[in-house]
Amino acid sequence: MLWNSLQQFLPIVILIAVIVFVLGRLPKVDLGHTPQFLARRRLNWLPLGLTYAFLYMGRYNLTVAKNALGDAISNADFGTIFGVGTWVYGLSFVINGPLTDRWGGRRTILISAVGSALANLAMGLVVYFQVADIVSALVACYAVNMYFQSFGAVSIVKVNAAWFHLRERGTFGGIFGILISLGIYFAFDIGAMIVKSAPVHMVFFVPMVILLVFAVIDYLMVFDNPSDVGHADIDTGDASSDETGPRLGALEVAKRMASNPVIVTIALIEFCSGFLRNAVMQWYIIFAKQTGQMTQFVAANWGLANCVAGILGGVFAGTISDKIFHSRRGPVSSILYGMLFVGSGFAIALLTSPWLGWVVSFMMLAVIGVHGMLSGTASMDFAGKRNVGIAVGLIDGMVYLGTGLQAMVYGSILPSGDAAKDPAAWSNWPLAMLPVAGAGVWMAARLWNARPVTRAKQMPHFEATDSAKA
Repeated sequence: MLWNSLQQFLPIVILIAVIVFVLGRLPKVDLGHTPQFLARRRLNWLPLGLTYAFLYMGRYNLTVAKNALGDAISNADFGTIFGVGTWVYGLSFVINGPLTDRWGGRRTILISAVGSALANLAMGLVVYFQVADIVSALVACYAVNMYFQSFGAVSIVKVNAAWFHLRERGTFGGIFGILISLGIYFAFDIGAMIVKSAPVHMVFFVPMVILLVFAVIDYLMVFDNPSDVGHADIDTGDASSDETGPRLGALEVAKRMASNPVIVTIALIEFCSGFLRNAVMQWYIIFAKQTGQMTQFVAANWGLANCVAGILGGVFAGTISDKIFHSRRGPVSSILYGMLFVGSGFAIALLTSPWLGWVVSFMMLAVIGVHGMLSGTASMDFAGKRNVGIAVGLIDGMVYLGTGLQAMVYGSILPSGDAAKDPAAWSNWPLAMLPVAGAGVWMAARLWNARPVTRAKQMPHFEATDSAKA
């Protein structure tokens, strides 16, 4: 089993090695970083990023457990558990975004890892002891898990905002996509291997142990600012890089961001991203399981397919954003949303075709790429490192409000029982994606020329297209 796992992971290692080789030979922007600074920065973001990947493993293991538990959790039950959890995740940013700005990302990633580990322990115990009302128990435990999970994205962006200049952040968006993709691989394929070789509850216990280990590593290796480890802090060139004086209150920052059309547009686009990402990622594998298509390559290797697609999407988005569009995020997001719209149309026509798996993998490439661009990169650019916690709270919170909506929608419109065995009965699944993808294309196009600029001692001002200012 271990050898099979290593063989399956080998294509991902090769892909990442090729990407590193190619990116290493692209023209670079000379920002004056010393080799010592770059080496220390890698030691900072790598364990932080891997922690985020394993948080994903401790989040989407619920889907693997659902498939393993069979009829004990129906499609509607799963929609309820996941929907409640994601709405808790989204709403938690109201608290956790400001807390991350106040406490720093180092402290909050530790809170996230330990809290999620304990919540996974609780879910594993619910399954192990076969609690009578398993759905209600998992709703409660998963909601707690998602509260602590919500610190993860804010923490990683908060820390890296102080270590990456605006001109390098597109590339970091690619790294962010790679980390998300590895987490999806750990959750789905490694999770599936766990339930094949061990009792179902181990799919919760394994990420629990890993997260606790990484909490220790982060405590030793991750720091909020270069100056915390003896390097000079850098001017990041983002919207708050020239701000001085006392920090504005969280409520005032949130009000001003919520009144800015560019930030609001990004948040609405990411609402659509949350709907689409989980509409594909969660429900395709359930569709394949219930319609007897798990022997097809993409379904049988769903974590691997997602990981490769996400890596390619993140690197594609980040590279062309920095190298072709001069660190603008709107053009890349428009292109990727166009891919999502086209993919949704093809999925409607290919429900009974073996090509469906490749279409949804193509859609995962697009949605992970756009998520890295907006939640992982644009949030740093347009809010600046001082206020990025609240910005990610607003933007990523909308991602998971969209995720919660799709869980409830699909829990109510998808077939169940014997009807779910017919692929044609799942037509509502891709059909519901089409208008959401169309809305994303329209909104992303409004940000085509949006750029952050700074005004000292004030909230960020934004240069944008006339349509974005409307």
